[in-house]
Amino acid sequence: MDASPTSTGAGVAVLSDIHAVLPALEAVLDEPDVRAAGRIVLTGDLLAGPLPRQTLARLRALGDRAVWISGNADREMAATRTGAVPGDPMDAWAAGRLGPDELDFLGSLPATATLEVAGLGPVLFCHATPRDDTEIALVDSRPERWAEVLEGVPDAVRTVVCGHTHMPFVRFTHGRLVVNPGSVGMPYGRPGAHWALLGPGGGAVTLRHTAFDHEAACARIARESDSPSAAAWADTYVRARCSAEEALATFGPGDGRDTAPGG
Repeated sequence: MDASPTSTGAGVAVLSDIHAVLPALEAVLDEPDVRAAGRIVLTGDLLAGPLPRQTLARLRALGDRAVWISGNADREMAATRTGAVPGDPMDAWAAGRLGPDELDFLGSLPATATLEVAGLGPVLFCHATPRDDTEIALVDSRPERWAEVLEGVPDAVRTVVCGHTHMPFVRFTHGRLVVNPGSVGMPYGRPGAHWALLGPGGGAVTLRHTAFDHEAACARIARESDSPSAAAWADTYVRARCSAEEALATFGPGDGRDTAPGG
């Protein structure tokens, strides 16, 4: 499902994979370019983490500036209304902290949205790829893989923004610019929040990194979250214990590289 195209002449901030890390979200929302942005696009996996209700309240306070997109974790959390159980324990715990109306809201989010962005034209936003919220496409995926995942994208769309793999990159492939802003709440390689700015205020596309006191954030999460694994979860993900190289090695087989000719 695709949200209706909307024009915006102001900058567009893209926040992906917040994973209910409220201190990271607050740090990004306090950035001058985010405060000045005409739209803030939220490209999925928003509440699967240690502070889901608090994070939802902060995101809803953005009002009409926010463009919401579903990620696989949001979809799986919403499915708990029908008895499904997310595979990740933290995601399952977070779903249990949301009420029926909040889960229904997650279930109503579109898979993609298209905005007209100054300097870029129509930009398609999604979680993983335009056709699937769990599909893997990486900065070093082979061109044939990118041809597969971009198939069906309207010809007028020359920029696609995705998330899911938590690693920021910009790649030009098959005549399109592909942007991954990285993860606000679960970064790989270095602590801090990754996001992107499109349009006025930062050139056409700018990858951004917001540093914040991640030690204090871990302490706050341990203090404010009811999850019994909150402290350990924050120690791993907010402190970015996993390197980008380890993440690429883990995600890489998911793009089919090992079964491709010559792979």
